[in-house]
Amino acid sequence: MSQILVVEDDLALSAGLCFELDMCGYVTVAAYNCQKAREALRGGRFDLVLLDVNLPDGNGFDLCREVKAAAPALPVIFLTANDLEQDELSGFDLGAEDYVTKPFSLPVLKRRVEVALRRGAPAPEPSAQCWDDSFLHLDFGALSAVRGGERLAITPNEYRILRLLIASAGNIVTRRVLLEKLWDCDENYIDDHTLTVTVNRLRAKIEDADHTYIRTVRGMGYIWTKGRRL
Repeated sequence: MSQILVVEDDLALSAGLCFELDMCGYVTVAAYNCQKAREALRGGRFDLVLLDVNLPDGNGFDLCREVKAAAPALPVIFLTANDLEQDELSGFDLGAEDYVTKPFSLPVLKRRVEVALRRGAPAPEPSAQCWDDSFLHLDFGALSAVRGGERLAITPNEYRILRLLIASAGNIVTRRVLLEKLWDCDENYIDDHTLTVTVNRLRAKIEDADHTYIRTVRGMGYIWTKGRRL
């Protein structure tokens, strides 16, 4: 699963973009300013950055320059109201793969994201929608989970947690990122205590004495260990 960082200070637009991209099978992380974007980039692995130019605490052009200096192959798509020709040329000069001006067509943006990801990374493996190590089998397309031959009852939020952790296997997924992506049955964002309870309940479902998948990093978040005991 490709992981996309959405750097957009319009909260409604950011939420809409993340929802639509998540529905397409991507894993999105929202950042509303340059500082949050830098924190996300330091703490996670991304396959694409959707980047606004006008941000509350800085300029998207400067952030793109930093991104490309640290990870030249990481695709960047500018998504901005700045529609001057010089701005568009500046974006491409900084190494951006694409430059989309607002208002934009969502289907066209999705296609541009697909193209940028194909250019920036090898095609996803057929098993990208699944996790299987012979003991635990997860199928995110069919929303099914089997542990040791026994079918499990996994809630929507538990599936979201699993997708986020597996997409960043071996790396910390912060509690902040998880809290931004999770909501209850009434579409209310869950709180920190509920996150802890949900993760503990999920671990009880998928793990046993010989198989550990989720490791807690105190004060930071969680790591998917791929079944290894760490």
